[in-house]
Amino acid sequence: MQTLRQLGESGGSMRRVTSGLVALALLAGAACAPSNPGKSATRPQAEYLVFYAQGKQSQALEAVADAGGATVGQDSRLGYVLAKGAGDAFVNDLGASQAIVGVSPDRSIGFAAGGRATGSRGFPDASSFKDDSPAEPLAGRQWDMRMIGADRAHAKAPGTKQVLVGVIDTGIDGKHPDIAPNFNRQLSRNFVTDRPKDEYGETLDGPCEAAGCKDPIDEDDDGHGTHVASTIASPINGIGIAGVAPGVQLVNIRAGQDSGFFFLKPSLDALTYAADIGVDVVNMSYFVDPWLFNCKSNKSDTKKQQLEQQAVITGMQRALDYARGKGVTIISALGNGSTDLGAPKVDKASPGYPRGDEKTRQVDNSCINVPAESDGVISVSAVGPSGRKAIYSDYGIEQTDLAAPGGDVLDGVDAKVTRSILAAAPEHVLRATGRIDSSGKPKGADVVQDCERGACSYYQYLDGTSMAAPHATGVAAILISRFGKPGPGGLALAPATVEDLLYKSADRRSCPSPRGYVYKSYGQSVTHDCQGEQSRNGFYGHGIVDAWKAATFEP
Repeated sequence: MQTLRQLGESGGSMRRVTSGLVALALLAGAACAPSNPGKSATRPQAEYLVFYAQGKQSQALEAVADAGGATVGQDSRLGYVLAKGAGDAFVNDLGASQAIVGVSPDRSIGFAAGGRATGSRGFPDASSFKDDSPAEPLAGRQWDMRMIGADRAHAKAPGTKQVLVGVIDTGIDGKHPDIAPNFNRQLSRNFVTDRPKDEYGETLDGPCEAAGCKDPIDEDDDGHGTHVASTIASPINGIGIAGVAPGVQLVNIRAGQDSGFFFLKPSLDALTYAADIGVDVVNMSYFVDPWLFNCKSNKSDTKKQQLEQQAVITGMQRALDYARGKGVTIISALGNGSTDLGAPKVDKASPGYPRGDEKTRQVDNSCINVPAESDGVISVSAVGPSGRKAIYSDYGIEQTDLAAPGGDVLDGVDAKVTRSILAAAPEHVLRATGRIDSSGKPKGADVVQDCERGACSYYQYLDGTSMAAPHATGVAAILISRFGKPGPGGLALAPATVEDLLYKSADRRSCPSPRGYVYKSYGQSVTHDCQGEQSRNGFYGHGIVDAWKAATFEP
């Protein structure tokens, strides 16, 4: 999806939606990333996404030519031209045209949302949780599924293979034993080309693993997307865990780099592809970067930077509208910055790409996080095992639509990794990051090994609104399985109807009393103010998603 807001979730991924551990760092007063002094701001000729006003395509093409650029492609569905030009002058000249509404470099601009959780206490391996129940071997660790009644819902409404769930993320490990049975290889696509280095020559994705730097459709070199997919639909197969909707199909629609950044164009391509193939619901546990908050006319930004933010806002909204118009329900992580999104004040994380370009600027409620605050998106906050809003989770009465388990290592006495969300992890990623040793044994409490059926599979505890959103996505898949009608790709149910059913089936939660909830940790404290009523408020939205009610109620 960042630890207080994928301002740094799992390594590079989700640098924009932070997790519970990030929250710890923020509470402790962690320093911001240093700048990159001395690095040249000069950029070579590059490609740009040039968004034009409705009916102004021909004028946009003329503007590109007049600015000394060349058109190399276009997408009339979303109203943009892909143009090649050099330097800030090219962008500024385009911005002077009344036909142009936004200009963004075609480069990495986002992170995934979900953080790696760690714990100071050891925890027994999977064998310690064996019992005589028919549940999956690691079901005893899934407090999240019990909280939303998914463990009971599995027998009643596990979901159907006629429902397609798109995971727009860093990829899916389609060979993982606890994902493979539900992985749709034929429909999966990778819209990302790995980039070994960024514009400054610093390491970005690292060496390419595949020819042409294009990873196979069943690989995830970050782990974030695999965790999300597992939470949604790990099957009931006697291995590891079960997801919220273990009977539906997973489609990998990759838009994130190995490093966790997301290009604008792959995000647009992913949404339009999902719409065109009949995907029913997509999970977007990330935000589009390089701007944590996208402002159309912030005085501290250059004209080029303003045009870039306008392009992110406009381009993503067009893609979201296109997808919803074709029947795709869109669910997003709200963010991990521990921030009231209705009253943001300072943004110290933008522009977040290339790393080191960040600056401090004043922001307000006219600036938005994309896609969490875009129109037509169901945005999800995170709760811990006690049901309280997680310390790292963003919130806001205008922004929070639903809540779901996302994990919170601080939700109780001391910090415990088992309060995070357990889901599948790619073995090769755990090896590369040193989380398992040469024999395959986990090195820390955040990783769990299950060798129940001979071959071992791996799982990891993560925190974040990135982990909350897929719970809501799984519940949406249950509802579509129950109430959908035959349509493109299998079953179809209007996004507005899915949204209404999600809200009706949610477990209503009131704001805490007093409304100013004080989080305390390691001698530090921070207060989050909850606004609204039980029917909808800034912490829980319309309530915590409820898989059991979604599987049984009649609206």
